This record gives sequence, structure tokens and C-alpha cells, in this order.
Amino acid sequence: MRLAELSRRGAVPTATIKYYLREGLLPPGRRVSATQAEYDETHLQRLRLVRALVQVGRVPIASAREVLAALEDESLDHSSRLGTAVRALPHGPEPDADETAREDAHRTVDELIARLGWAHAREYGSESPAYRMLVTSVVTLARLGYPCSVDDLAPYARAGAQLATADLDLIERYESPDEQLEAAVALTVLYEPVLLSLRRIAQAEESDRRYRRDGSEGRALSEPDDSTRA
Repeated sequence: MRLAELSRRGAVPTATIKYYLREGLLPPGRRVSATQAEYDETHLQRLRLVRALVQVGRVPIASAREVLAALEDESLDHSSRLGTAVRALPHGPEPDADETAREDAHRTVDELIARLGWAHAREYGSESPAYRMLVTSVVTLARLGYPCSVDDLAPYARAGAQLATADLDLIERYESPDEQLEAAVALTVLYEPVLLSLRRIAQAEESDRRYRRDGSEGRALSEPDDSTRA
């Protein structure tokens, strides 16, 4: 296929594809003339992965190169490649707190991980952006006086484990390594708003179940009925 068809099928402008080619994110096509090249299905798959990283995941070009290098590193297993792709996604800031607060948060997170038996997290936790983001969240919760003990966090962690199973089930619907890496990045980013929305809807439902006395009272977290609106 020519560049225009690659652009159409990959839903990426030709100027952007040329930029990816210059930056080494896409391999060059087969040259057919001094000004034209042909591309195949492997280019299309790689373009979709780059699009997921750079456009959906907002991954910097240098980090995208690292992900693509991991994809081609035959010494890495599939788990390591998927982990490299997801770790490249932007994460929250590092903890802005005094040393004691950070140490307390680290202890809480480490105890939580140990209770759950997450061996990978125990081994690589401090190297993980997600681990550091969790520490930051615990620091903030503790600073503001909100519940953040291991017992408080454990239900969220167990829910997270169930979600991880659903995530990998979705990713495994795709066949090639490129497609699975693309899905890992895109679904991680695109499903986070879905999770937030469903959590808030579920909060409204649970609040309504707990506190409603009749058809009109006690809707603490639920949205108002249309009948109450002017």
C-alpha cells in the first residue's frame, strides 16, 4: 500500500506518519521510486501501536522508542513487554511530603502488597510508577486525615485484581504481539474514564439502596429525578 492508504487505514495523517518515520518509530517502506515507497500490514500494525502510545497514551517519543525496542527484544518475555508499554504511560507526581510521611506511606503500601501476596509488586514495587503513584495517594490521604490504612485500601486492591483479570482477558482477544501491546496501552487509557464513571454510578445506586426511605427521600449520592428539576 502507498502512504495515502496507510494513512487512511491507520487513521493517522500522512504528515504525522512521515514524522514517525523520521523519528524511527516506523520502519521505512520498500522504495519503489525516488519519492515513493510501499508499506505492508506490518507497517499498519506498528502504526496503530505508535498511535496508541503517542496519541492516546501521550507517551513521549523517547519513551515510545523504548517500548518498541522492548517489543523487538527477544530476551524479554511477553509480560515484560506489556509491562514496559504500560509503564511508559504518564503517571502522577512523586510524593511532595516530608521523609516521615513518605516512609509511613511506603510501609502501608508494602504491607498491603504483602497481604495480597503480589510477588511481582514486592520484587519490583519501588521501580514501578504505579507503586509510586499509590504512595503519593496515601501521603495525600494521610495529610488530609482521610482513611488510608491497609484495611481501608484492601477492598480497592482486591477490586483492582479482578479488573486486571478483565484487562488481560480483553488484551488476549488480539493475536499478534503488536496488537496486544497496542491494546494494553489503549485500553489502559480509554477504560480509566469507564471505571470512574461506573464507580460513581455504583455509588449512587448503593447510596440510594442504603439511605432511601421511600421514593423521594434519602438520595445522598444519587442524581436528582427529572421531576425535581425546574
